[in-house]
Amino acid sequence: MDLDNLKPAGMDIKVLGTGCAKCKTLEKQTSQAVAELGITATVTKVEDIMEIMQFGVMTTPALVVDGKVLVKGKVPSVAEIKELLSK
Repeated sequence: MDLDNLKPAGMDIKVLGTGCAKCKTLEKQTSQAVAELGITATVTKVEDIMEIMQFGVMTTPALVVDGKVLVKGKVPSVAEIKELLSK
């Protein structure tokens, strides 16, 4: 197996929310942050309440990166999202 040619899979980013204005804003700002950072990531919107609850989130919107809940109950700025994704 040639390990030199393997590409990282990228981040798995989920925006949890039922479709409210704040949830849509978080999704848009997260996509903008990913684009500005130039990172490889998949941004998915999760609207199913049962799936959201599996993350232990009771207040939306929430931002989940690689399975870890980083933000819940607020919409961080694009700069704040970029900082979270850069860690």
